[in-house]
Amino acid sequence: MRPGFIFMLTRNDLTVPDAPAHLETALAAGVRQIGFKDVGLPFEALRALAARIREAGGACWLEVVSLDAASEAASIRAGVEIGVDRLLGGCRAEVAAPLLAGTGIGYYPFPGRVVGHPSVLEGDAAEIAASARALAARPEVAGLDLLAYRGAVPAEALAAEVCAAAGKPVIAAGSIDRPERVQAMARAGCAGFTVGTAALDGAFRGAPPDLAAQLRAIRAAAACFD
Repeated sequence: MRPGFIFMLTRNDLTVPDAPAHLETALAAGVRQIGFKDVGLPFEALRALAARIREAGGACWLEVVSLDAASEAASIRAGVEIGVDRLLGGCRAEVAAPLLAGTGIGYYPFPGRVVGHPSVLEGDAAEIAASARALAARPEVAGLDLLAYRGAVPAEALAAEVCAAAGKPVIAAGSIDRPERVQAMARAGCAGFTVGTAALDGAFRGAPPDLAAQLRAIRAAAACFD
């Protein structure tokens, strides 16, 4: 079974201050794939989030969004120390590889040229697919984190090309705020998708704005990944 919906306790590339309360709402709604970033809360609070996710039988994802090699390495070290299950994002596999060796953490870097905050994916489909193919060939790479809706290439076509090129699981991240986009990523062959800001802001279309209702609607949309 594909991971499907991954709920991110983040907004504007930061873990939200009230992440512990939102985590309990997510667990009560049946969400078990949950992630955050290594910035926005103190380290011990992030460690507590990870422990609570695992205690509930879930998988803990950490997303790395860094503009330079030093900060990317620091984020990866934080993920290792926190004890996350999977690491999303980052652009420098050569930096990540030695830091993740022997940890058992699944590594899903960004293919293509990712710039700015919030992150944007630059380049055409051929360039991004070539990057995906090269990354996926590395043994430490478990899959890819694709900013499908954050670039100039039509998202479903791009995701399909990247999935075909990679031959490993692809997680679609960023701007997935409606059922149609969830379904498009499933059709393209993605293994899952992340939603953070849209759910926290009550902006996932077709659902009431409270977080519990938003998560129920996203889980219903994610049934196409089962």
